[in-house]
Formats: sequence, C-alpha cells, structure tokens
Amino acid sequence: MTNPAAIFIFILFVLGLLALDLGVFRRSRWPPTFRGALLMSALWVALALGFNFGIYVWRGPQPAIEFFTGYILELSLSLDNLFIFALTLTYAAVPPEDQHKVLFWGVLGALVSRGIFIFAGVELVSHFQWVFYLFGIFLVYSGMSLLLKKKKQIRKEGNPALKLARKLFSVTETYDGARFFVRRNGHLLATPLFLVLLMIETTDVLMATDSISAVLAVTRDPFIVFTSNVFAVLGLRSLYF
Repeated sequence: MTNPAAIFIFILFVLGLLALDLGVFRRSRWPPTFRGALLMSALWVALALGFNFGIYVWRGPQPAIEFFTGYILELSLSLDNLFIFALTLTYAAVPPEDQHKVLFWGVLGALVSRGIFIFAGVELVSHFQWVFYLFGIFLVYSGMSLLLKKKKQIRKEGNPALKLARKLFSVTETYDGARFFVRRNGHLLATPLFLVLLMIETTDVLMATDSISAVLAVTRDPFIVFTSNVFAVLGLRSLYF
C-alpha cells in the first residue's frame, strides 16, 4: 500500500496540470483544430508514460507493469465516454466554443467520483474477497449489454440528477455564454449548460463502475489504480476534439 502523502502530492500535481490547461492552453483558439487536439492527446499519453517510468524507478518493475496495464485497460474502457460526450453535446446543441469548459468540469468531477469509488472498492476487496465475484458478474453484464444494445439514446427525462436540479433551480430557456448559473431579478437560475454538465457527470459515474472493477482485478494498490485511472481520464477531452 502507498503512503497517503504520495497520493496527496499526485493530486496537487494533477490540479497543477488542470490549472495549466485551463489558464494557459484555454487561451488559445477554441474549438481546437484536429492537429492541436492530436498534439494534446500525444502530450497526455507522454505524461502517462513518463509517470510510468517514474514508478519503475521508484517502486520497481512490478508496480510499473500494473500501472501500464491499468492505464491501457482504463483508457480502452473509457473510450465509450467519447460517444457519450458526442451524443450529449450534440443533443443539447452546445456551442463548440463552450464544449471545452463543460468537458473540463466534467472531467474534474469524474476524477473526484472515481477517486471515491477506487478507495471504497479497495477497502471492500481487502475486507471481503467475495466482492470480486460481484465485480466479475457486473463486468459480464456490462459487456453483454454493450454487445446487444443496438444504439445509444439520451434520455434526459429519466435522469434523477436532472429531476433534482429542476426542483432546486429554475432553468433558463437558452444558453448564456459559458455560464452554468445566472442571476436575474435577484433569483439564481441554472442554464441548460449546467444540465448538460450533470448529464455528463451522471453517465460517467455509471460507466466508471465497470472500468474500475476491471482495474481492481489487475492490482489492489490504490495508488496504482487511482493514478492509472486519472491519466486515462485526463486525455479524454483532447481525444474527443
């Protein structure tokens, strides 16, 4: 198991990368060109491989192999998120210049929720070995569902998070730039962009359960599971564009 200080330092490192992305790279022209998105995708992969080499130097070949396996596995299973991004953003007619912000906060929220899932899953597995069987059954069910499902549909009416949001906030009819909330006549209103963010977050939570279960079959080291998961998720935005 890993010292919590290592996880804390890694989280600070990731927050620094996200701040650099939002504060520096975001100043350039968006939506990005295909070449720009390709370069950013290559950069995220290079960072992951560089981190993989650091693990090899720090902890040896076995943890490095586990990280690389977890990263490839998580990246492969997370590619389905790209189709969810495309369906959701197209369905909601989000302007291209605002899609980066939605995906940025969507990825940030995904990192938090996945972190909770990972550490909870590691604790469960360490105390209850039979949980692995439940993970295996769930993976088989998810695979069969994807195999037999003919097409994906966006059903916002059945999303409980959207129902709750509409009860808590009044929602404007149109977008207001890249804002998630606006204040009008002294009242705080949510914009449709906030509802799009909720749709992305809730679908990611559902889709993360199978990928995290798969990586936990590779290693039970929370540091390896978490870091490989984070690097895979960080590159999804550039892959989308």
